[in-house]
Amino acid sequence: MNPDLSHFQSSAMAKLRSRSFWSHLSDAFLFFAAAFLALVLVWSFWSYFTPTPNFLPTFTHPSSNSKNNPVESGFGVNLKSDPKDPTFYDDPEMSYSIEKPVKDWDGKRKEWLKHHPSFTAGARERIVLVTGSQPKPCKNPVGDHLLLRLFKNKVDYCRIHGCDVFYNNLLLHPKMKSFWAKFPIVKAAMFAHPEAEWIWWVDSDALFTDMEFKLPLERYKNHNMVVNGWPELIYNKRSWTSLNAGVFLVRNCQWSMDLISTWSNMGPISEDYEKWGQIQRSMFKDKLYPESDDQSALIYLLYKEKEKYYDHIYLEKEFYFQGYWVDLIGVYDNTTERYLQMERKVARLRRRHAEKVSEQYAAFREEFLKETGKWKRPFITHFTGCEPCSGNHNQKYDGETCWEGMVKALNFADNQILRNYGFLHSDLLDSSTVTEVPFDYPNPTDGERFSSKNKR
Repeated sequence: MNPDLSHFQSSAMAKLRSRSFWSHLSDAFLFFAAAFLALVLVWSFWSYFTPTPNFLPTFTHPSSNSKNNPVESGFGVNLKSDPKDPTFYDDPEMSYSIEKPVKDWDGKRKEWLKHHPSFTAGARERIVLVTGSQPKPCKNPVGDHLLLRLFKNKVDYCRIHGCDVFYNNLLLHPKMKSFWAKFPIVKAAMFAHPEAEWIWWVDSDALFTDMEFKLPLERYKNHNMVVNGWPELIYNKRSWTSLNAGVFLVRNCQWSMDLISTWSNMGPISEDYEKWGQIQRSMFKDKLYPESDDQSALIYLLYKEKEKYYDHIYLEKEFYFQGYWVDLIGVYDNTTERYLQMERKVARLRRRHAEKVSEQYAAFREEFLKETGKWKRPFITHFTGCEPCSGNHNQKYDGETCWEGMVKALNFADNQILRNYGFLHSDLLDSSTVTEVPFDYPNPTDGERFSSKNKR
């Protein structure tokens, strides 16, 4: 074949193939472009009629009404919706005043919860911890610092166990001072938190020294109040110290509203305030103060009206619902060592974990705590008689003993929190000491390092 002809034919075929290739490519491009356009149109119409899926986790309660509860918080309750339906908050006859009784509180709470259904789940275990101090700065030079740390301790406990906390530093009634100041606060807290089943009053000078322990609420299901006390001391000894009213748990219900009203009317708002002091002093021979006080008043009600109150008030004595500090500050060192020994033996107990799941590890520990006997951590240590703010402590205590005892108890409790963050106070009597703990803590060497310095 002529090379020139061959070249011509090859060129012609190449051009033909080239035109064919670009023609097919163009057709393919048009096809895919049309298909893409159609897909976009279909997607647009589908998106218009169908909400965009949310792949983030949501927490909703099955009883929640999406119409009334458009936004859910991360805790399964709707914090951004308050329906217009009237509740007790819209009743002009209602009053926060301690001097004005409340009627049908159970019905009013129930009605509020009906309009806020997302709060229903978990309502039976919902607690608001209430505490407080005086309106003015402390006279004791270290008082304000101690009160700050005592409050931090309560915040730490509530953060772990999911309690709300309210700190009040005002007198909500001008006559209700000192130990009587808590009653207007407790009543106001019941009003402010209809979603909570329990209001937990804890004196400012009381602190949690077992940060893992959780209240056994199931035990109190048939009671409306819990307080540390001993029936035999009330009914046989008629002792002023048969219970302690500085820490109590009260159900948010009509019975409690009535109790608070009756209890408060033995205080400074009563015209018979002086008379009540004389009655209490004559009944309780070991009572120290001539004036009527909240503790004597509650014991009086239990003694005189047993049928009305005894079955509703749980006198807790199986654990330190509140414990007398003089009896407890000496046990912290041995308790710490016993817990470390327990953890050295059980890998599950010493495993590092997030603070939010601390309750699970507390449940693990309960299996082994029976072996520790008296060395179980006291739940609440109460520094009665120390008066950290005024400094006017009970004369049978040395002031320095009170303050050192508080520091030791606070650091003992703080170590249980700090450990989640990788640190510990190496000396319970020196708050400035802090040591990083190894990731495999505790082991025998570290156990000695963090316990020997505390034995003073």
